[in-house]
Amino acid sequence: MTDQNPPTNPEEEPSACSLPSQVDPSADASLQLTEEEWQAKLNPETYRVMRDHGTEPPFRNQYWNHKETGTYACAACDVPLFDSKTKFDSGTGWPSYSKPLVAENVGETQDTSYGMVRTEVHCNVCGGHLGHVFPDGPKPTGLRYCINSASLKFEPKPEET
Repeated sequence: MTDQNPPTNPEEEPSACSLPSQVDPSADASLQLTEEEWQAKLNPETYRVMRDHGTEPPFRNQYWNHKETGTYACAACDVPLFDSKTKFDSGTGWPSYSKPLVAENVGETQDTSYGMVRTEVHCNVCGGHLGHVFPDGPKPTGLRYCINSASLKFEPKPEET
């Protein structure tokens, strides 16, 4: 669910978030499926992002401007990744979070593709590509987890009675 329309002229230059990762941490994941099993389990866009380390377009993805209260889980294995309380508008067009909900669920790997050094983040359970983390986020962490919506599944917080 998006609350606003995307900007009419997003920047033409690719950002560090928009370039696909060349890192593959899936060999160390506890959930191991064949590529055929992943293709059957995931929709084509989620497969492209999570298994082929792709990136979806900014401002044109499901959660970039999502404001509901709840938890963002891994789209491939349902492990909780981020809480809506740590989501913020980074202006990049991708959902951004200041920290993982459970640090052990999000792994980091150095990505040196495209002549730059980035930190790729992945689900520690299934090895699926989530996005990247950058040191330009809000206090107190100073981190910006720039995450692909296709890697996430939103679970709304149950209404309190």
